[in-house]
Amino acid sequence: NWSRIKRWYLTMASAFLVLNATFASSSPSGIFAKFSQEFQMMEIESVLTLSLFVTGYCVGPLLWGPLSEQYGRRPVNIYPFFIYAVLSKCFQIAAALAKTTVQILLFRFLGGVFAAAPLTNSGAVISDIWDAETRGKAMALFTLAPFAGPAVGPTVAGFVGDGVSWRWVFWILAIFAFLCWILIIFTMPETYSPIILVQKAKRLRKETSDSRYYAPMERRNLTLAERLKDILAKPFLILFREPMLIALTIYMSFVYGCLYLLFAAYPIVFTDGHHLSEGISGLMFLPIPIGGALSVLLYVTVYNPRYKREAERLIPDPVPPEFRLEVAMISGPIFAASFFWFAWTSSPHISYWAPLMSGLTMGFSISLIFLGLFNYIIDVYIYAAASALASSTVVRSLCGAGFPLFAGSMYRKLGSQWASTLLGFIAPVMVPIPFVFKKYGPWLRSKSHYAPSAPSLPK
Repeated sequence: NWSRIKRWYLTMASAFLVLNATFASSSPSGIFAKFSQEFQMMEIESVLTLSLFVTGYCVGPLLWGPLSEQYGRRPVNIYPFFIYAVLSKCFQIAAALAKTTVQILLFRFLGGVFAAAPLTNSGAVISDIWDAETRGKAMALFTLAPFAGPAVGPTVAGFVGDGVSWRWVFWILAIFAFLCWILIIFTMPETYSPIILVQKAKRLRKETSDSRYYAPMERRNLTLAERLKDILAKPFLILFREPMLIALTIYMSFVYGCLYLLFAAYPIVFTDGHHLSEGISGLMFLPIPIGGALSVLLYVTVYNPRYKREAERLIPDPVPPEFRLEVAMISGPIFAASFFWFAWTSSPHISYWAPLMSGLTMGFSISLIFLGLFNYIIDVYIYAAASALASSTVVRSLCGAGFPLFAGSMYRKLGSQWASTLLGFIAPVMVPIPFVFKKYGPWLRSKSHYAPSAPSLPK
């Protein structure tokens, strides 16, 4: 019964939390050269400051996603951010004061573990507060955060590093995290309906002294072993028992890995190749979130009205989840073409404007791919969305952490043209995945252990 204003506020607040986590993940790529010089790091060690933070995303969601389904979204937002921003804001502060490479890498990994809570929890909040008809628009605006954060991070870090000190980048991350924690404490209530019912039942028992009031979740009487299984094993059980989720995760992981690979590739192309400063090289990332914003505009003005018309036409039945896949079907080929564009314009002999503008179509297509697939996962696994997103986030983060590690050697050995072309050749292999689910999704859902009964696309 919340007002639309309150729900939109919670959507924007959730996006802000994700922006914080993803901004922190990529920021060091804007100052690679500076702290590499100070600590005499090898290239692979400087890239690890990015990769280990994203590796923390692999550990965190295994806890935060299932825990949010056991204890609610609010505590799983509050406590990890409390550790990250208040008790463990020393992760970022210690990185700012670090004297050795090992200290920086350790604190970056720990920061990633606790900053990962919003990556699964925020998407689940969106599914809690919006119905299927309006969730698409909310998710469209929300999806900007995972791409705006990584793209803006190197830009801000580059100019802070040039203007003040590279250490101030980490101070800014600590301050940003603390502000997000304050936001959660004072403005974000519980949104998970089973937990809200538990809270209501407890309140009624206390007010009326009537022990008959119990929420369905309270009657489960799970043992400690069963709770641990739910918390630790559920994401993997969903992933390995669901062919749909496996395929969607592979696609999103490749796209996400390519996005983070660019944080290692762009300095090679623009700083080394075109001899731009770190601050100016950071600006080269901006077309990616601009392209993402354009995709959101298209989604809200063109696709979402189509979804509403379909919802009205099918009343009283819901719109089949496969309807969500259309935007991913369109954007897949654009993503593959973007890498060929970037590949064959990244030579130092060609104006940097040419590879720069490929970021527009890259950001446009990445955003639409994630919009389509995220919404599909939430629609299919509605009551287990947090665990499904958690398992997907773990695998996706492994690719986000791993791709930058081989980017430097790959781009230097193959050259920027052929390295990007290789990715361009792999991308079309992923394109058929949403097409397959558009056709066979209803049958696969009927065999699912976790997807509730849902209609098929009308013929």
